[in-house]
Amino acid sequence: MIVGTAGHIDHGKTALLQALTGARGDRRREERERGITIDLGYAYADLGADQPCGFIDVPGHERFVHNMLAGASGIDLLLLVVAADDGVMPQTREHLSIAELLGIPRALVAITKVDRVEPARLHEVQQQVAALLAAGRFAGAPQFAVSAVQEKGIDVLRSALAAEARQALERSQAGHFRLAIDRAFSVAGAGVVVTGTAFAGQVSVGDELKLSPSGRTVRVRGLHAQNQKVDEAHAGQRVALNIAGDRVTVQRIHRGEWLVAPALHAPVTRLDIQLDLLTSEARALRHWSPVHIHLGAHDLTGRVALLQEQTLEPGGRALAQLVLNAPTHAVHGDRLVLRDQSAQRTIGGGQVLDPFAPARHRRTPERIAQLQALAAGSLEDAFPGLLEQSHQGLEPWRLERQFNRPAGSWALPAGVLAVATHQGPRLFNEPAWHALQNELEARLGQFHEEQPDELGPDRDRLRRYAMPGLERPVFVALLESLLAAGRIEASGPWLHQPGHRVRLTADEERLQSQIWPLLEEGGYDPPWVRDLARTLEREESEVRLLLRKLARLGQLQQVVKDLFYPEGTLRSLAAVAMELARRNGVIATADFRDRIGLGRKRSIQLLEHFDRIGLTRRVGDLRRIRPDNALATSEVSTTLTARVAE
Repeated sequence: MIVGTAGHIDHGKTALLQALTGARGDRRREERERGITIDLGYAYADLGADQPCGFIDVPGHERFVHNMLAGASGIDLLLLVVAADDGVMPQTREHLSIAELLGIPRALVAITKVDRVEPARLHEVQQQVAALLAAGRFAGAPQFAVSAVQEKGIDVLRSALAAEARQALERSQAGHFRLAIDRAFSVAGAGVVVTGTAFAGQVSVGDELKLSPSGRTVRVRGLHAQNQKVDEAHAGQRVALNIAGDRVTVQRIHRGEWLVAPALHAPVTRLDIQLDLLTSEARALRHWSPVHIHLGAHDLTGRVALLQEQTLEPGGRALAQLVLNAPTHAVHGDRLVLRDQSAQRTIGGGQVLDPFAPARHRRTPERIAQLQALAAGSLEDAFPGLLEQSHQGLEPWRLERQFNRPAGSWALPAGVLAVATHQGPRLFNEPAWHALQNELEARLGQFHEEQPDELGPDRDRLRRYAMPGLERPVFVALLESLLAAGRIEASGPWLHQPGHRVRLTADEERLQSQIWPLLEEGGYDPPWVRDLARTLEREESEVRLLLRKLARLGQLQQVVKDLFYPEGTLRSLAAVAMELARRNGVIATADFRDRIGLGRKRSIQLLEHFDRIGLTRRVGDLRRIRPDNALATSEVSTTLTARVAE
């Protein structure tokens, strides 16, 4: 169990911990000289539990609240300290608000310096404290009257802490390891040591971790947990790690950084949160207000973007996005505290819902519904709502990172499909996926009705026409599922419904019957559009339109503008190229030119066309056959070679 103190300056927090643990908290010379705690102090005591309890002593001065916040995250029990002579003071209230915002589960209250007051005053302060706690999560917390000087009540408080330690729920060790660094120092003969509270997972000597957000890799050389040397540490413990790595020095490690398992390293600069504004605030919080954000041991600045309204009234709750001025690390459920721009007062706090907050479309109804689902709690609780509102599907890796739930620690509910895309699987509700399939099929039918003279669109055109908002990897997977099921067919690059064909008009069929013999007679040098039009005494535009239509039907290929080759002729030319490649290993332009009996310019145009359709690949001034091209398969190659031989 980790116990954290809280309370106003000079209310006896450090003296109380010394009486409880026997360890002096103020170890710095300036702290002893000034008689106040400036930074975090640490102590350990065996209270009769399975292992020593860790105590974090925090400064009480208002100027050092940022240090107090660095130690407050991750504690299991709040020890609220109130001096009997002063009673409840401003930092008593602020520290209590911070503890409530951080979701600390339990609290005990120590009324200190009782040797200085009469019983009536003690009773009055106890009433003050009870009234202060009544409206919050620590209502009814036990109070203990103590004097560190006379050691009065110390044994009773120590027994209460021991009882709390025995009842404390052990934190789940599931998930990847993550620790918030609050100290870094050097030990002679050992090197760099960092300390902090382990938020999740387990770590062992020899493990490799990442310093986040910098991304530097470190290796764990040694471990202490709860002030004891160990080979393994886990969530809920105060941990000291002796680490080593390339250019890893004390000077390059700062309070607020994280030590995380490599799978968790993903620095972010936007966090979607559920925000609570304190009732003590004098005015509403406005959209885009600058704030200080305290997350783990990290103190950074940024702005609050309210997602549903322009203002948030005191005591209110809202969905918001934090736009940070520096990268940080977070997972779903992390608690944070907000202070005003000048860092003079605590204004509110909240819970991280999504560490992968989007920069665009953050206020859409779909996005708001996703955040409301994330506010439900665990991954299992949030998953149905997320799936319903995620029209692009859910990425399993993102969920695992977002919730710190490694693969294998959660199972997909019934009725969920894992659709393979070239960027990894996406999760869809089975009915939603089938609805997308039906929609794409229907939109292709609509295209045929609007463009009856076209065989169909290619992939990119169909996506722009039918589902422009669908991410390309998802669209490709959707299309391929319909192609595999035979609900959509492909003729070359053109996509169409089964049975759909481009129909020529009677006049077009007559013109085709006149054009086709001329194209075939031309052999490797067919006539241009202008020559065909002049020979047949037709308009160039009319001839061009028909040839393009025949190209969409797969009967012709356009090599360059206004030059069309019949499919059979082009396959014969492809066989020539493959024969040269088989004989020489490569295709030289001059050899191809001599083999087909045309000029260099036309030969280059044909070879460049083969490059475009994927038959060949240019290497300098030469070309090689792509073995994975359909024209290069053994069956086609053999047929074409025989045709050339004839």
